[in-house]
Order: sequence, then structure tokens, then C-alpha cells
Amino acid sequence: MRFKQKMLSWSWFAILLIGGEVFGGTSTVTAAQLNDQRNTEPLQMTVTLERVYLDGEISQETFQETVWSMENFWAKYDQWQVLSIDESTVVFKQQVDDISPLLKGNGYFGITDDGVLTIFNGRPDRSRIIQSFFQIDIKKLESKAQKELLQGIPIKNKDRYVEVLETFKPYSIKKE
Repeated sequence: MRFKQKMLSWSWFAILLIGGEVFGGTSTVTAAQLNDQRNTEPLQMTVTLERVYLDGEISQETFQETVWSMENFWAKYDQWQVLSIDESTVVFKQQVDDISPLLKGNGYFGITDDGVLTIFNGRPDRSRIIQSFFQIDIKKLESKAQKELLQGIPIKNKDRYVEVLETFKPYSIKKE
């Protein structure tokens, strides 16, 4: 029974490889390679997990995984989208409904010299830009809000990220 189940697992993997066009790529796997893989245990796969955060940051994690059962392998990544796959590598992507660890640790909202609401890696006066949003009509802002933006507003969580964007959106300069 175990051998039959394993053969079904490898057959499923073979179908995915042969149908590689479904995932936006083409497969170069031959029938002989598939037969060799069905008779080999376990399968060593290079897995890449790509996470895309609300703030646009993308993180990638790559590792080797020993695959004993394709059913278990696919079940483990059922919340991920397959970007590419071949005989020894699979790349998964996931949209994360949160801000990136970078923003949580060191992200600050601020304003550039030309009045663009921006996220900085560190305080606005001495840091690199991570993401820019829209130009703000600074004259319409209260002095307290101007001061906060100049000093930098720390971003510790998704709620704060959304709150700051919503707070300053009404002050954006409409492009005509």
C-alpha cells in the first residue's frame, strides 16, 4: 500500500511538471527523468518562499526540503501560490496582510524636502527612503502634524501604517 501511495504521489508531481505551463513556465523534464524520480526516495527540493507585504517589501527565504510525500508537501504549502516549478525547485509566493518586519523595526513616516509623504528606514533626517506615497499641501497641515512628520512617525504595526496614510490623504495635492 505504501509503495502504491508513493507512486501516486510521484505521478501527481509528474503531472504538475508536465503541465508546467499552468504555472507560467515550461518544463524541461523528460519521461526518463520522471521515471528515475519515481523510483528514488526521498526527493530533495529547493524551496523558495516569497512574501509580499502591504508596504511593498518582498522577502525571500530559500532552503532545501526533503520530500517524502507529495501530498504532504502540497498540503504544507496550500496557502501559497506557485510561481515556478521544475524537477528540483519550486518557488511559492504569498501576499501578507501586514507590514514588513523592516517597517515594524525601523520604519518612520516622514516628509521629503519637496513635501512627499514617505516611509524612511530610520528617522527622516538621516535615512534612506523605503517608499513614497503622495505630495502633501504642507500649508494646510497643523503645525503639530508638520513637526511630527519632520521628526518622523514610527510605524510599529499595520493599524498605525493605515492610520497615518488615512490621516494625511486629505492633504494630498491633486494632480490635474
